[in-house]
This record gives sequence, structure tokens and C-alpha cells, in this order.
Amino acid sequence: MNYLFLALLLTSAPLQAAILPDSTITPNDSLSRIQLNDVVISASRVSESILQSPVSIEVIDARRIQLSAQPSYFDAIENLKGVQLLTSSLGFKVYNTRGFAATTNVRFVQLVDGRDNQAPHIGAPIASALAPSDLDIRQVELVPGVASALYGLNALNGLVNVLTRNPFDSPGLSIGQKTGLSHVDDAAVGAKLYAENSLRYAHGLSNRFAFKVNLIYQQGYDWVAGNRDDLNPNGNASLGLMGGDNPAYDPVNGYGNEAANRRTLTLGGKRYSVGRTGYYEAEVTDYRLRNLRGDIALHYRFSPRFELAYTYQGATLDNVYQRTNRFRLDHYRLDQHSLSLTTPSVQIRAYQTHENTGNAYNIRSMAETIDKSFKTDNGWFTDFTNQFNIDTKAGVPVPDALRDARAVADKGRPVPGTPTFTDLMAKLRAINNWDIGAALQVQSWMYHAEGQAEPTRMLWQRFRQQTGLTMQAGFDLRWYVVFPDGNYFINPTEPGRNLVYGKTGGFVQLSRLFFDDKLKVAGSLRLDKNDYFDARLNPRLSVVYSPTDAHNIRASFQNGYRFPSLFEGFTNINSGGVKRVGGLPIMSQGIYENVYLVTSINAFQAAITTDVNTNKLTTDQAIQKNKGLLKQSPYTYLRPEQVNSLEMGYKGLFVRQRLYMEVDVYYSAYQNFIAQVNANLAKGKNPDSLVYYFSSSTTQDRYRLWTNSQTRVYNYGASVGLRYSLTQHWSVGGNASFARLDRAENGDGLESSFNTPRWITNLSVSTSNLWRGLGCSVNYKHQDAFLWQSELASGTVAAINTLDAQVSYRLQGLRLLVKAGGTNLANKPYYSFIGGPAVGGLYYTNLVWEPKL
Repeated sequence: MNYLFLALLLTSAPLQAAILPDSTITPNDSLSRIQLNDVVISASRVSESILQSPVSIEVIDARRIQLSAQPSYFDAIENLKGVQLLTSSLGFKVYNTRGFAATTNVRFVQLVDGRDNQAPHIGAPIASALAPSDLDIRQVELVPGVASALYGLNALNGLVNVLTRNPFDSPGLSIGQKTGLSHVDDAAVGAKLYAENSLRYAHGLSNRFAFKVNLIYQQGYDWVAGNRDDLNPNGNASLGLMGGDNPAYDPVNGYGNEAANRRTLTLGGKRYSVGRTGYYEAEVTDYRLRNLRGDIALHYRFSPRFELAYTYQGATLDNVYQRTNRFRLDHYRLDQHSLSLTTPSVQIRAYQTHENTGNAYNIRSMAETIDKSFKTDNGWFTDFTNQFNIDTKAGVPVPDALRDARAVADKGRPVPGTPTFTDLMAKLRAINNWDIGAALQVQSWMYHAEGQAEPTRMLWQRFRQQTGLTMQAGFDLRWYVVFPDGNYFINPTEPGRNLVYGKTGGFVQLSRLFFDDKLKVAGSLRLDKNDYFDARLNPRLSVVYSPTDAHNIRASFQNGYRFPSLFEGFTNINSGGVKRVGGLPIMSQGIYENVYLVTSINAFQAAITTDVNTNKLTTDQAIQKNKGLLKQSPYTYLRPEQVNSLEMGYKGLFVRQRLYMEVDVYYSAYQNFIAQVNANLAKGKNPDSLVYYFSSSTTQDRYRLWTNSQTRVYNYGASVGLRYSLTQHWSVGGNASFARLDRAENGDGLESSFNTPRWITNLSVSTSNLWRGLGCSVNYKHQDAFLWQSELASGTVAAINTLDAQVSYRLQGLRLLVKAGGTNLANKPYYSFIGGPAVGGLYYTNLVWEPKL
């Protein structure tokens, strides 16, 4: 199937690999010729053409967004070359390129006009919370791969920079109204309306002062995470209890019945794995989506090329969100204030981001705590055991006895939808302790300042003329500050005071042209220093050879470092009966040295169960026989993650500039790859009794620790993208990307979490004038099945095949764009990762009124 997609891509000369800005198109022939002279800034932090960029870069502008088959630019980015999208909810989507995807992707950076829009305490963006509206987009630039040598922002997988419209250049009032329908043919939910209202107003009060305002309000009903596949199907396989008879049933989106909520019970001389009942996600959350965001920008121009700007961005979110666990965000707030100064040779920017999680709560902890609120674990398992013994002594078959024992143990359990249940949820969402409550109460701040200068552009022109060298240099300072709430974060050195985690860094970049400007060589060197770690150097070297203006060959090598995020270094939470502890020594001293790998403990307990149930050994005999299976954890405290990446590529124009093609290949080697490991600590101190502590879930403490892989992790891949202009108004195109993890599996309990399909392909056809101004576009996407690993759930994500389409019409006299379309037109729900929601079809209309169309 992969080869068929690739063949179709190559034979039909597809689209969407490089979606080209309008400024690259000649006025008299809007689509028949492709000229890539548009300047980009994200790839090298300097102006250059797309063709001559030293790395792969994808660009999409406002007009292409309006004509795309997707309802917004945030959705349209998914169809760019090499992009993998994870949909955690209708209001929360996560981008990734080149592997190691995660629902909080700390290796991929999301910028707005150069400002990092992450949520400070996790080091990753909360989807589009601080992103602009479609009405304010100038263009989007996506750089896949390592970019930390210039940005120093942990951009190991890539970055996207969303560039907005300047109020001086784009004044006037713009209004957008999206109306959609989701959950069509969903028997459990029923069809639901979706609406997004947006407004942009920009005005110049003089030739020196201008301002703009944006407001966006979204409301709808979120995608539902209702996967009931059993994550523990073999929990009682030795007893032949499978499927509905398995008393250790652990549904993907059921919570409170995970490993931490299970015990091994000896019943009638046999060992049974039994879990508490738990609740499904839909029973303990609100799927209504209500998100409000906006920004205000004030711009002052001292001269046409010397500008000072203040920007405020803010957002309030009410929707489902996912990290390791799933959360309900309720009045979650993000606020960002920024000040920037831009001249032809100097750019300075400073901003502050404040995060307040409001009334958010952990859905998993909510379910688990409700289940334990009416009866303790000891009481529940005692009642279960007693009733099972009564039934089996009376001759009741084991499967029926297990069901009856559960029903008796669950008597008095709160019932979803009742006033008692609702009141209990309200009480627990206010308790900031996941042992007895579910609240997520985090307040954090991020302070960032950076500057960049190009001295050879203005001050050192003679140096540039004499040497041919162009120089850029920059610096950045960053501090994370978090209030120690006592549940999620603590201050391990100064209790009661805010926790501060900072870094500083800078870079120098030199470039020079050779051989009549056909060869461009550039090198950069970056130095970063984080608290708790030694300074690290990030070099990058790139070469671009352009035998003609239409053909460009490039190669680059760079080294990058990723320092642990605030969450990875300092977390201190109980998450579903598992203690998650940051990987810095000040947080976890003494734990790493004494824990045992959960993979070995599970194998040990399973062997005991098999020997007792099938080989007729006593429990003590089985313990002694299998104790050699236990393995102490070899992992230790966190170190910075390092990657060395080699990339080669080609960009070119053919067929009288009608065909654009880009090909790139890369190979990356990770050292000290940051990941998580599950390891347990015995509750007792007697070394002779360790095997007995680990034979029972009640005599060990569960930990999930941030650490580094002890082996190198290799990642390689390639991509190809084409776009062909058939006529003045028609174009076809497509792209294909291949990604592969190459790592020797050693069964050491460390999750590599590559979480990436081997093949992702897109095929598109579009026209701006099908008939008298009527436009349309169609996009088909295929994504291979792949293995997903995470703490919440692991398993195989099924292949995805979706078709998106739209038709649009421009009413020039009314300055109105009318667009109607749909995503996942076949309405076949799919999962983008295990543990996430099922994504169905979304059918929408979009009305855009602007000063100019």
C-alpha cells in the first residue's frame, strides 16, 4: 500500500509539500509559474529565499489557508510535508516532525512572531491557546528537524513560527464566522454544533502609530475518548479468564482500574489478579468546549524600518487536555505580555507568560478518588474476597462468582449522573492532592529576553566587503518560576518560596558566498547554560550549492542539546497510584539507587502466578524459584539530551517553473535520550525480604522516573514533496515522508516512545477558479499504523485514511468569502494515539468578511 501511494504521488506530480505564498506568484499568471523568492526567517534567522534555505522549510500563507480543505491554519499545517498531528481534543492539537511524538511535545517549539507560546510548567504549548486567528495570519513557517543551534529552545524535532499581519500594512476590519457539525451518526452523543467567531481590527492613527485587536471565541462539544479495549487482557490468562470474564479488566479510557488499583488475591488456592471497577472518562468529565482568546498590539514606527511593538495575548480555556493523564481544563488561563524592537540590523524582544490552571482537574485522579471515597481498597478487596468464597463454596461457577463478588463489593458506589455523584465531583476538584482529590492547581511564569544583531549589515559593511563574511549574533535569557502548590511542585531547597529554573545562551553565525555566489557556506556556534548543568556547545555547519537559480542542493550537520524541562526536572506528584518524581538529584536522592524495574517485577509476579495456578507450587516455592527475574534499575539522574543530525536535500523548479520539488533525507543519533522508566521501591528495608515485598502490590511503592537512555537512539528518514501548476488556476501535488527508529531493544523497561508512523502521505488538488470565481480543494491523507507507548496507555494505532474537501466563492462586491467543507468526510472515527479521543467528521461553513479579498 505504501508503494502505491508513493507511485501515485510521483506520477501525478502532487501538491502540498511546499505551499507557496502569494507573493511568489506573478500577477498575470497566478498559478502557472512558481517563483520561490519569498523571504523566510525561521530557518536561519535571516532573510533568504525558500530555495536557498540550508534546511527544509514549509511555508503556507493566508490565502492558501483560506483555500485549503481544512477549516483553519492550525488544521492545514497537518498536511505539510513530514507533519504528524495528535488530536487530544477538538480544542487541543499537537504537532510533531521526525519522530518521538508525545501529547506534550517538549522537542517541538511553537512560536508566534518569534515568541514561544508554551505553557511554562510543562515546557510545551497548549495547542492554539496563545496563537492568532486565521484573520491575522501573514504566513506560517515550519522547520522540521534540529533547530536548537540557533534557537536554543529545545527545538530538537523542529519548530513552527506563526507570523501575523502588521497593523500598518494590513489595516481595517475583518470578521469570520465558522459554523460546524460534529458527532454525526454518533449514537452515544448525537450531532453537536461547533462555532467559532473571530474579529480583527487594525488601524493607523498616524504614519507612526497603529494598533490591532483580535478576538476569537470557540464553542462546541469535544471528541470523546471512549476506547474500551482491554490494556490487561492476559491478567488472568493462566486461569482461562479472558474478555468479559477478566476481573483485572483495564479499559483504555476507564480510570481507577489500572495496575495501581489491582491486587493479587489468593482465592481457593489460586492467584487472581483483581482490579477495582473504576469509571469511564465520559462519566467524570464535561466535554463542552468553550475557548476564548485574543490579543492587542500597539506599534510605533520611528522610521519605516525602525519599529517598537507591545503585544498582549490572553486565553481562557474550557476543554479536555492531555499529558500523561487526561485533564479537564476549566477557566484555565494563559497571559503573555511582550515588547519588541525591530530595525534592519537589530531585533530585541522580551516577554512574560503567566499560567494559571484555574479549576482544572485530573480526570484519572477524579475517577480513582471517587471509587475510593465510598470504600477503602482494604474494605473493597475484603468484601470481594468474602463474597467470592461464599459463592464458590455454594457451587457457583468462577466467572459468575467473580461478577457477583464485584457487585457486592461495589454496593454504595456513587452512580454517575446522580446529585451525590455531582456533589462529590465538585468537592474533589477543589482538593489539591491527588491521593484524596483531583485538582490541578498550578501557577507558573516564564520570563524571556533575547536579542539578535547583524553587524555586517550596517556597522561593519567594510568588513563584509573586504572578507565577504556576513555575521549574525544573538543571546537569550530565560527563567521559569512556579508556585510550589505542594501537590504538583515543591521547592526542595527553600520550602514555601517559588521555585526558579533558568538558562542563558547565545550564538554567532557566519556565512560567505563562493564561486560567483553559487555556493553558500554558513556555520554557527551556540553556547547554553542551564541551572544544575554545565554549559553545552551546539555547532551547525551548512552548505547550499545553487548551479542555477532554479536548482539548489544542500547539506547540513548540527549538534543540539535539550535540557530537562521544569516538569521533567522538578515534578513531584502522585498520578494514579504512581509517584512521578523529577530527575534532578535534589528531587529524587535515594530513590534511583534502590528501585527495581517494573518490567522485571511484572515478569516475576506472572511467573509466580503461573507456577501456583498451573504447576501446583506453593506461593513461597514459586517466589524462591523465580526471584532471579527481579532486576535492579540501572538508571540514574537526568542529564541533558544530545542529538547529532546530518541532513541533505534538494529543491528545484522544472517545466518552465510549473513544477516544484523538494527532497530531503536525515539521520539523527541521540545520546542520553530523555525518557521515563517505571520502577518500584520496596516498602520494607530488610534486604532478605525483597523478593516477598515485590511479590505483592501492597508492599511496594510505584514510581515513574525521568531518566536517560543508556544506549544511543538512532532515527532516520526521508521525505519528498511536489507541486505542479497545471494551468493558471489549477494545481496538484502531494508529499510523502518516511521515519524509522533504529534502536537495539534490550528489555530494560525504558520507553523510547518513538510514536511515529513509518509513512505519512498527502495528495491534493486545488483550483482558485473552477467556475466564475468558485474555488475548491480536496486533500487525501494516509498514515500507517504504528506502535504508541505512554504511561496512560500503549498499543497499536490503526492506519488512518481521511478525505477533506471544500468549495469556496468570493463575492468581490461584498468583500465576502464563503467556504463550505468537511474534514474526515467519510466520518469514520479514528484515533491519532492510544488513550486519545475518536476523531470523527467535522462539516463546516466559514464566512470571512475583509477589507480586501
